[in-house]
Amino acid sequence: MIEYISNNLWLFWLIITAVCLILELCSGDFYITCFAVGALLTVCPALAHLPLWVQIMVWAVMSVLSIWLIRPKLVDLIHKGADIRNSNADALIGKIGKVVETIPANGYGYIQVDGDQWKSKSIDDADIALGEKVEIVERESIIMTVRKIKNI
Repeated sequence: MIEYISNNLWLFWLIITAVCLILELCSGDFYITCFAVGALLTVCPALAHLPLWVQIMVWAVMSVLSIWLIRPKLVDLIHKGADIRNSNADALIGKIGKVVETIPANGYGYIQVDGDQWKSKSIDDADIALGEKVEIVERESIIMTVRKIKNI
C-alpha cells in the first residue's frame, strides 16, 4: 500500500489542486488559487518519481511565485472597471424619468425614476409639464438636473 502511494504521488497533488480550487470558491482572494497552481505544477516532479521532499520544495516555491506573479494579475482582472462604476445617486445620471410634479422655469419639481421621487430642475430653465419624460444629466446633492426628451 505504501509503495502504491509513493509511486502515485501525482494523484495526491491533483487532489490537493482540486481541494484548493474548491476552497477558493469560499474565499475569493486568490491566495488558495496560488497553492492550487503550485500543486498542479508539482505533478511533473511526482511523475518523475523525485523524492517527496523535492516535491514539497517545488510546491512551496511555485506557490510563492504564483502569489508574487499570478495573483496580482488575477486581482486586477476581477476588479477591472470597478473604479469607474457609478453607484448610489450617481448611477441615476443618464436614466429616463417621468415628471410627477411640474418643473417650472427657474424652479423645482419632482421626477420619478425606478420608483423613487427626486427633486429636480430643468437644465435649460424651461417649463416641463406633468407626465413628460426627462433624462437626468447631472446631480447636485439630492437635486437632479434634467432635460426634456423630445418625442420622436
